[in-house]
Amino acid sequence: MSFDSHPFVPPLTRSGMIAVNPASEELFARVFCRLKLESRVPRFRVAFRPFAGLRSSIALRDGRADVRLADVLKDAPPLVVEALAEILLARAHGRRPSREARECYLAHVSKPEIRRRIHRARRTRGRDHLLPPKGLHFDLAAIFRRVNLQFFRNQLPAARIGWSPKPLRSVYGHYDPSRKMITISRSLDSADVPERIVEFMVFHEMLHMRFPVERRGARRVIHSKRFREAEARFPEFNSIRKALRGLLD
Repeated sequence: MSFDSHPFVPPLTRSGMIAVNPASEELFARVFCRLKLESRVPRFRVAFRPFAGLRSSIALRDGRADVRLADVLKDAPPLVVEALAEILLARAHGRRPSREARECYLAHVSKPEIRRRIHRARRTRGRDHLLPPKGLHFDLAAIFRRVNLQFFRNQLPAARIGWSPKPLRSVYGHYDPSRKMITISRSLDSADVPERIVEFMVFHEMLHMRFPVERRGARRVIHSKRFREAEARFPEFNSIRKALRGLLD
């Protein structure tokens, strides 16, 4: 299997997509055949899209396969595109992609240059789905200031913080380092939720500011050992964690 050694930078189209050279569509077809997913190979249409971050998808229907890749990968080596093709195709058919494909893809997207592209795309393209910090029952801005003083000696920089427009699924908070923004699930803005739980969630997301994601080879470690140790020092940590699991259930 041979590829052009020079990166291909596709031109923009009217729809905002970026046309991909036929080699990428042929690559997806070859990976489809290698994985022996179906007897009939779909007609692939591959395009890069200006997504707000690192996002790729595939839609299979009526003998066609529409593939949308994040344009931060537009000059990725063919081997990386092949790894991503295997990941997307395997998952679309209920299979687990190979370890080699996952490691190849993660090694590329973990590179500092690619992470900078992702953060830049999130800053410039992402939309802020954030409600004001003052909710019906709790003021997140006041809680942030109190937690910063009590646990971080007021050393963390100011961050945007607010409630999610809708209750978050499976999590109660999120920190976006690209926009330095903390989102807390509005499901916690309730008279039935103790304020200590909201404080803990703000504290947890502030720890992400204090301990950024670490990289160990191709792996991204979101909750490092230092993160976990600091989190466990929060008063009544075990009972709060148990209460959060109960709320989630």
